[in-house]
Amino acid sequence: MEETTNRTEPTVQVQMCQIGKSFGGVNALKSVNFSINKGEIHALVGENGAGKSTLMKILSGVYIMDEGQIFIEGKEAHIHTPKAGIDHGISVIYQEFALVNDLTVAENIFIDNLNDGKAIINWNNLRAKAKKLLDELGFSQIDVKKPVSQLSVAYQQVIEICKALSRNSKILILDEPTAVLSSNEAEQLFELLGKLRNSGVAIVYISHRMEEIFRICDRITVLKDGENVATVNAKEIDEKTLVNMMIGRDIKSYFPTRNVNIGDVVFEVKNISRSDIVNDVSFQVRSGEVFGLTGLVGSGRTETVRAIFGEDKKDDGRIYFNGVEKRIRNPKAALKAGLALLPEDRKVQGVLLNLPILYNITLSCLKRFCRFGGVIKRKEERSYVKELSEKLQIKMGTMNDHASSLSGGNQQKVAISKLLAANCHVLILDEPTRGVDVGAKIEIYKIINSLAADGNAVVMISSEMPEVIGMCDRVAVMRGGKIMGELSKNEICEENLINFAMGVKN
Repeated sequence: MEETTNRTEPTVQVQMCQIGKSFGGVNALKSVNFSINKGEIHALVGENGAGKSTLMKILSGVYIMDEGQIFIEGKEAHIHTPKAGIDHGISVIYQEFALVNDLTVAENIFIDNLNDGKAIINWNNLRAKAKKLLDELGFSQIDVKKPVSQLSVAYQQVIEICKALSRNSKILILDEPTAVLSSNEAEQLFELLGKLRNSGVAIVYISHRMEEIFRICDRITVLKDGENVATVNAKEIDEKTLVNMMIGRDIKSYFPTRNVNIGDVVFEVKNISRSDIVNDVSFQVRSGEVFGLTGLVGSGRTETVRAIFGEDKKDDGRIYFNGVEKRIRNPKAALKAGLALLPEDRKVQGVLLNLPILYNITLSCLKRFCRFGGVIKRKEERSYVKELSEKLQIKMGTMNDHASSLSGGNQQKVAISKLLAANCHVLILDEPTRGVDVGAKIEIYKIINSLAADGNAVVMISSEMPEVIGMCDRVAVMRGGKIMGELSKNEICEENLINFAMGVKN
């Protein structure tokens, strides 16, 4: 007798066939195929510039494809505007939320339809519907009357998802959803996505975080240079193979080896304090050393380096360069002393997106190119930027293009170039690889190694334990604004990092 099974074939929610898109003669997508099933979390991965965002913008109606077809639930869909995307049940949640801060939770959730087509808004009914939606998702603790500006980032993301569900969205696209979340907040998001998957929502998950992809995603589609590489089941592939697919070359390690002679102490901070956020922080860094500063989100890492750099006023503490104390009351004084800071938010603090790449790089060293009377020697400026951009392998059109035209990894390289142009020898890098793809991460690691090899002292803040373990010579772990412990190279491991970060005694 022939054996039978009751396996149910998955229902295809979206099918994108032979999608092509060009911008100014450059092929962004070439005959790309992508499908997602009902009740599936499907990862879309690839290096920056691989075509992920372009493909999703076509699906949601932001861009119009040059060629190809889109089918939703088996029927061809013509999606030429964002409204058409919404009408087909497609919602996108970007890293920058589309919420109105001064409006309440309920008003934001139903902002597209506040009055059900009636002349007067029934506020009690609106709040009741918002509360019901939040209760169903397991977030009944969120007050529907509260302005969204008073919510945490994680809760704001929940409101974005509720807004999508209020439109009866069946396809949810999430772009780097955990980039601004703490580990606890990310756990809440994963639980919520699991509920949505079980309810039949199709979820496209765009992320550079490998551990998240393998934890929550069912299938993975890899794009490279605007073309399909593969679509695989997450359980049938490992992280190394996936990375090789993404970057198109074999890698023995994420972290390139660094052969550096670590020298004497060149930078030291003693007893840095600021309000109740930073408490009596002290550490030393040597030339040629990559010194890690880590801990859970909210541990005080960024607040500590902002106080050191003079961005925020410190209450106490001393700072020494080569044994000589320097008074640093503002960033200008820090740069003059030879201290540079790469901020964690490159788009807000690291680069000026609407200015040319040229201006971004030389902003910190314009005096170098000024003649008498303040006239800038443009030829020398351009020659310097060309040399620096080649050294850091910044992929760009021309140096007159705006920084916004670059991928995330290349924007970060521009921000690092600005530090090098300032001729500083103590470099604080706050989350230098946040939001960039694996290939760009490896390139940034090589830059950091090169900086150390040149004798600079590097302080690197990172939330990613593999990065801390792979890159740092020593690590200080923070918790509650204090340094809980310091680890030498041979002591740096996940167990020790977690124990210090969570206050667990060995």
